[in-house]
Amino acid sequence: MNSKYPHVFDPITIRGVYFKNRIELAPPGCGGGGTDNGFVTPSVVEYFRPYAEGGAAIISVGNCSIDITECNDEGPHQLELRYDACIPALSTFGTMCRSYGAQGSIEVNHCGATQGNLPNSKAGDNGFAPSAIVTAAEIVRARQQGRAPLALREMSKQKIEETVQKYADASLRCKKAGMQMLIFHGAHGNLLAQFFSPFFNRRTDEYGGSIRNRARFAVEVLDATRKAVGEDFVIEYRISADEFAEGHTHFPETLQFIDIIKDKVDILHVSGGLHDTMGEPWHMRPMVQPYMWDWMYNTHFAADIKKMFPDLKVTTVGSIKNIVQAEEIIASGKADFVAMKRALQADPDMPRKYAEGREWEHRPCIRCSCFFIDKYGNFNMGCSVNPYIGRRAEYPDGRVPPAPVKKKVAVIGGGPAGITAAQTLLERGHAVTLYEKSGSVGGNIEKAAQLPDKKDVGQYLEYLKNQAVHMKARILLNTEATPELVAKENYDAIIVAIGSAPVVPNVPGIDKPFVHWTPDALCNDIDVGDNVVIIGAGAIGVEYAIHYAREGRNVTLVEIADEPTIKGSVAGVLGGEYDLREGLKNDKITLRLNSSLKSVGDHCVVVTDIKTGTDTEIPASAVLHSAGMKPRFNEGQVFRPCAPATSVFLVGDCLEVNELHGAVRTAFDMASRI
Repeated sequence: MNSKYPHVFDPITIRGVYFKNRIELAPPGCGGGGTDNGFVTPSVVEYFRPYAEGGAAIISVGNCSIDITECNDEGPHQLELRYDACIPALSTFGTMCRSYGAQGSIEVNHCGATQGNLPNSKAGDNGFAPSAIVTAAEIVRARQQGRAPLALREMSKQKIEETVQKYADASLRCKKAGMQMLIFHGAHGNLLAQFFSPFFNRRTDEYGGSIRNRARFAVEVLDATRKAVGEDFVIEYRISADEFAEGHTHFPETLQFIDIIKDKVDILHVSGGLHDTMGEPWHMRPMVQPYMWDWMYNTHFAADIKKMFPDLKVTTVGSIKNIVQAEEIIASGKADFVAMKRALQADPDMPRKYAEGREWEHRPCIRCSCFFIDKYGNFNMGCSVNPYIGRRAEYPDGRVPPAPVKKKVAVIGGGPAGITAAQTLLERGHAVTLYEKSGSVGGNIEKAAQLPDKKDVGQYLEYLKNQAVHMKARILLNTEATPELVAKENYDAIIVAIGSAPVVPNVPGIDKPFVHWTPDALCNDIDVGDNVVIIGAGAIGVEYAIHYAREGRNVTLVEIADEPTIKGSVAGVLGGEYDLREGLKNDKITLRLNSSLKSVGDHCVVVTDIKTGTDTEIPASAVLHSAGMKPRFNEGQVFRPCAPATSVFLVGDCLEVNELHGAVRTAFDMASRI
């Protein structure tokens, strides 16, 4: 037993099923997709292997359909549990989990109303639901497709009975595949939750109206399942404590629901939020919180449930970042299990690292959207900080292979790209020297971590610094690499990771002493005064405008486009963009769109309305520019003659300005091939 985290690593047995610790991989989807008929593939098994290998006790496969012909909300290759033919392939997942002492778990689901929410859904695709209502999402979809909106297909009593049996049959198939548990998806507005929801359930029969009637469908599913799987099988049930949407289920009703099902479930998995059936991203955010939200966001719900139902085993989920937080949660009695998804995606080995006293190695999650849209509009799943995610076929052991020839390699720049490159090169077996012109590593991450809302980035900065302390590279701080300095070392290869520089507006007065790059003002503790003018309403400009407005300062945010240009992972489905746009509604912020900076005067700026040509003078105690970044490409090219011509590589933002995921990925890819 690890004495530092005795509660997290305390085994527990439920219904004779052994759990080696209290850490669960929260259901992340099906890990890249099954076959055309919804069967588990080797790639699915390999997707989940790092989590089992890393030490989590429960490995959950998310959103597996009980009948993909009527409940498919993930598109092609969603896993399904409709018939016995799925069992042999499904058993390969269970076998893999058991080989690491983990419990494999399948999230059994019927999506109900959200069947029609796929982008390519068409008329006739509307899902089954408790009642024949028209959702806001369907109204939008119908308008886009030039047709009349269609109501959901109300389930008859015969259809309800048939669906209850499908849940039970799917559960039995999980057991036949070697699983000793499952998790029912009764959260986020799926069918089980829809029956309890006053929004979706308008029925007047025994399945509608009262709390007990609306809970009847869930009760029947749980009873039928227990009858099918027997007493030696663990049932985890996922709920949204609150759906955070007007007219939907809220926490007081949820507590009444729990009182009805508490003796029928073994573990209650407490999440929050709702899939976007209302056409608004806000309702999704309590299920996967943006970076501005509190850590351990949903834990207070789990704690309240645990107080009211002390004999019920409870799992909490939502922005739980590490084992330290998990230990506090379990030790204080707020929950019995802790589920993580993005945190384990960032570092599948997290449980093992903490158990072995290697906390400094933990790679922290920055709570990004877990997907990225590149400059060509391509949608890519991934992780900003973990370049191995989704690449098990390329790196079967979750690490780079040793290099056939050991080389002497220079890395120029100590930001995230430089540190990633050095880590990867060392793992390959090369001798590495890292040059950093400042007194510490981190690069622009050092500046990004200054905002109070960027505490996740602050953790990542600490991780980078820890790597610099522990890695077996020669690290030269306060050393600006020059071609002359580097060339005399006779390196076999060079990786240049010198990052990007801010674009400085080319206008008169831009060199005045009260003009700064936006992050520099906070990083250098500059007094910006009471009237702050920020040039550029991208994510950086908006974040700082909100920060200074919260401090009570008057902020004018100037943007040449006709709306704020928030983009990238912050603008993803998780609602980060929504939070920033809401923050702009602060009455201390004046947003001037379609406007460009003309000049900087003595404690003022002149801004031009690009539509009318009208100039306006605005008082400014400080002018902060965040008009974008430019690669330090030319500065990087000077190192070309310092090593063999085919062995000098530019990575990260000095090659192409991108977000953190781009810096990490390009550095990793290049270093893994040297």
